[in-house]
Amino acid sequence: MPGGLDALAAPSARMVRWEIAIVLALSLGKSAVYAIVNLIDKWTQAPLSGQTTTLNPALDDRQYFDLTYQLLDIGFALVPVLLVLHLVWIRGRNPFRAFGLDFRRPGRDVVLGVGLFLAIGLGTLAVYAAGRAAGVTTAIVGSALNEYWWSTPVLLLSALRHGLLEEVIVVAWLFDRLAYLQQLRAGRDPSRPGSEGGMRAWASGAVVPLHPVTVLVACAVLRGAYHLYQGVGPGVGNLLMGLVFGAVYLRYRRVMPLVIAHFLLDAAGFVAYPLLAAAGLFGT
Repeated sequence: MPGGLDALAAPSARMVRWEIAIVLALSLGKSAVYAIVNLIDKWTQAPLSGQTTTLNPALDDRQYFDLTYQLLDIGFALVPVLLVLHLVWIRGRNPFRAFGLDFRRPGRDVVLGVGLFLAIGLGTLAVYAAGRAAGVTTAIVGSALNEYWWSTPVLLLSALRHGLLEEVIVVAWLFDRLAYLQQLRAGRDPSRPGSEGGMRAWASGAVVPLHPVTVLVACAVLRGAYHLYQGVGPGVGNLLMGLVFGAVYLRYRRVMPLVIAHFLLDAAGFVAYPLLAAAGLFGT
């Protein structure tokens, strides 16, 4: 089986559970815990409608120290992505091929990514407006960086950081690991991939979930949870986004369109924030 699992590279269920726990504790699982605590903290201080959440704050008053901190923040945030790619690689699979994180189908990936961006973008604005009207969403400031020559490039790098971190870990890798656990629980043998009673995988090498709806919902709930620091509305909106993105991944078996869509969504929110705010669509 191309890019599949081999007998020497098959971890136990216990090892996979520990890997999931460690990766999430270093990345978006930690973010989810902090987001829930932050939401409770905000809710017990004052109405959420009167509070503000800044997504890209300045990190220093001095220009080049601010730039240095911004780049360090982006770079270190991507380490968990490198970790999961490494974990897949050392077990005999090419993670870029297995997850569709490559440039083999650029045209279709871009078209699908742009389509998702347009659909989710409109939905995001609607959910945000509804949350603000209901008083369960904070005002969101897309960027509070000073106007430097490097501000826009850094915001674009920040958007790329979020796209890679969330889509690679919460969709591609976590889907694969939860699918692996499902197949182990069903008694499938990882040492005999592709054979009768063996582990099932797509041609790319990613493990096939036996109960895709369970995986889809679990990962979408995680996505919603680590956005709760913005309020209930963004938490619900991102849960719905997770359901859509997860379904697209299961359909096309490639994470690249999701990375493209996520990058475009965040780039629009970060770089075009002043225009959106002036139009009354953001940060009000």
